[in-house]
Amino acid sequence: MPYQSPISPGYSWYEDTAGSRPEYPALDGDLACDVVIVGGGFTGLSAAAHLAKAGVNVALIEGNRIGDGASGRNGGQLGTGQRAGAEEMEKEFDFTRAKALFDLAEEAKAHLLEFAATNDIEIDFRPGHLNVCHRERDLPEFLEHVEAMTTRFNYPDIAYMDAAETRARMGSDHYFGGVRDTGTGHIHPLKLVIGTARVAAASGAKLFENTKASGVKTNGGKVVVTTPRGTITAQKCLIAVNAYGGELEPKTAAHIMPLGSFIGATVPLGDDSPVLPGGESVSDSRFVVRYFRRAKTGELLFGGREIYAPGDPQDIHIHIRRQIVEIYPELKDVEITHAWGGYVGITMPRKPYVREVMPGVIAAGGYSGHGVMLSNFMGKLYAETVAGNRDRLKLFEDLKIPPFPGGRTFRTPLLFLALNWFAMRDRF
Repeated sequence: MPYQSPISPGYSWYEDTAGSRPEYPALDGDLACDVVIVGGGFTGLSAAAHLAKAGVNVALIEGNRIGDGASGRNGGQLGTGQRAGAEEMEKEFDFTRAKALFDLAEEAKAHLLEFAATNDIEIDFRPGHLNVCHRERDLPEFLEHVEAMTTRFNYPDIAYMDAAETRARMGSDHYFGGVRDTGTGHIHPLKLVIGTARVAAASGAKLFENTKASGVKTNGGKVVVTTPRGTITAQKCLIAVNAYGGELEPKTAAHIMPLGSFIGATVPLGDDSPVLPGGESVSDSRFVVRYFRRAKTGELLFGGREIYAPGDPQDIHIHIRRQIVEIYPELKDVEITHAWGGYVGITMPRKPYVREVMPGVIAAGGYSGHGVMLSNFMGKLYAETVAGNRDRLKLFEDLKIPPFPGGRTFRTPLLFLALNWFAMRDRF
């Protein structure tokens, strides 16, 4: 029987194509270390790898299997910049700070590819991304974005596409235009998860799966993380659970909301298929973003359905097929071999949430759809902080991230109403 994640619905295409997935033991007994990390996704694993390479005694615990959450199940797109655009950042802050955040994101992109290459992790990288416009009246914003990126933020790898070019590169006439970004691309995320865990373990990090944190507290200047079968005592702690934290730490839970996103994979479309002939990944301008790409082996991986309330839908493939057919009617009968989902962490302003939530304990998450590159880099920045340089992490710590309104009782219903209102606007 294929492995089924207990925290994320569906059996993913990544599971079938990632190769060997090592298992790590559960914690059994008490442990002392320098740094304890809660969460075995991109952020936690990256932090563990960089800390262990620097000689830090680090232990990481994951409540299920490493990569069971969004890190091992996402759309695989790297993106450029922060989830909130560079121009948006400039309006909120100033150019200097916006440029610093953009430059960090560019470094994050380069770091991910360099880390994979240096450590011999095959991540199936394919270059190129298309951001396409689903409403003709929004095209001026795309032109303005290209102008700002090329002239103000010194990013030369982006160009505007008119309707004809968009149609040719998409293999579809569903969109009115867009932007082509040759400075980014897409990867196989579970391969990166597995590879980063391997690097961390080989460097001396202690990795524990099926070890759920039941509490995090400080006691006598130390951080104590409790689990069902043992306690870990450390000098410092990183909470890197993102959308899967529940109420482990209330400040983080108030600022990061889980949002379900779902993907389907088709059979290989073949070399003669007109769908995405250049191999780029795609995202569109809807609030409920549709994101898709061709894998190296030809499958179309299409994501787009979101849910804003707890629970796992049982009909993922039906909704994904409906969205595929809107863009590619010729694929109405294509076989969908896999359909799965996961929960990403979002914040109110779509900026990462990074805070010292208690002495010695830093929480990081809320990447809001830009987690593939930002979360991996956040692990590196955390390792820098442990080594004594907090300046770059502080750029994220200083971002204003308000809590979701409504408290524990009403925040999920309020988010459901707000996001469905935005989703309805996509149709008009």
